Amino acid sequence: QVQLVESGGGLVQPGGSLRLSCAASGIIFSIYAMGWYRQASGRQRELVATINTAGSTNYAESVKGRFTISRDGAKNTVDLQMASLKPDDTAVYYCNADIGFTYHQRNYYWGQGTQVTVSS
Repeated sequence: QVQLVESGGGLVQPGGSLRLSCAASGIIFSIYAMGWYRQASGRQRELVATINTAGSTNYAESVKGRFTISRDGAKNTVDLQMASLKPDDTAVYYCNADIGFTYHQRNYYWGQGTQVTVSS
């Protein structure tokens, strides 16, 4: 059983910063790509940022230059540092990870989501 648990969401004013963290636990053989997605009310879930095992990153155009994704392989964690936040960043943020639970078997897992609200 693999679990992803997010933390760090909350209410922040426009222009402010917030850091999200996600920790993977359970029977983990290897973790491949990790990432963050978000879903605003009434909209589809969208990719925010991903990072692979080599540390290569990919960002949505809307967050480039403002958000930074990072991971700690030893701790099985992935973080999202968010700066210059805008009201349009308001959404539920989900952690995602491609995890191998045996040498040959792998699956995508999702966290439960954490609310980020950007408002004055």
